[in-house]
Amino acid sequence: MAVTTSIDEELNQFERDIRQLKIEYDQYFGGGRKRPPTEIEWRLEQMAKRYSERAGELKFGQRFRYNNLTQTYAKYKDIFRKRLQQKEEGKVQRHFGAAAKNIEAERARKQAETQAAVAAAQPSPGTSSTPAPASVAASAVAAGNTFRMVCSKPEQETEKIAELYDAFLQAKQRAGEATEKLTRSGFNEFVIKKTTDLQKQKNCRDVEYVVEVVEGHVKLKALVKS
Repeated sequence: MAVTTSIDEELNQFERDIRQLKIEYDQYFGGGRKRPPTEIEWRLEQMAKRYSERAGELKFGQRFRYNNLTQTYAKYKDIFRKRLQQKEEGKVQRHFGAAAKNIEAERARKQAETQAAVAAAQPSPGTSSTPAPASVAASAVAAGNTFRMVCSKPEQETEKIAELYDAFLQAKQRAGEATEKLTRSGFNEFVIKKTTDLQKQKNCRDVEYVVEVVEGHVKLKALVKS
């Protein structure tokens, strides 16, 4: 447990450093800093290298989050590299802060569009059916980050469901979506009911849950295993 806590804390710091790097590069390109934030960039490079070598120590949810963070870092690093090159060549281009604001505005728009779907995905007491989780989508997770979990006895597989919940929650957080309506207990009830319903309807034993990227959006799907 101590190791898991340490990894989670370092991933939290990794995420904070990425945000701070963007802020300080924004200041640098805007003339508010004399030098680029090389110290933060060095820390991020060391963290990325360390966890690429320790991937086997990460749980599914932690690895999912680490992959999202490194891809976000790579995206911004590429933007910074191009801006530095343009600055050195004396080319004038719009302020990096404007690009960052556009990214945040797009996130806010998508968040508003999907908030109703997020609420609909929560199981409601007294209802006979649960909306398919595939209707819940969020952006900002790159292709290839797929989390899979097979469930056959959800009442007993609490650790599996916890990892699925963590992967789904972290994907939504990285997408900038509202997550206050998502709760671990509600998610557990949803998976138990969804699994039981599919087992009865399809006469199957196993149900596979997948957090994946479809056309740039993160989706949670329940698939019947033959």
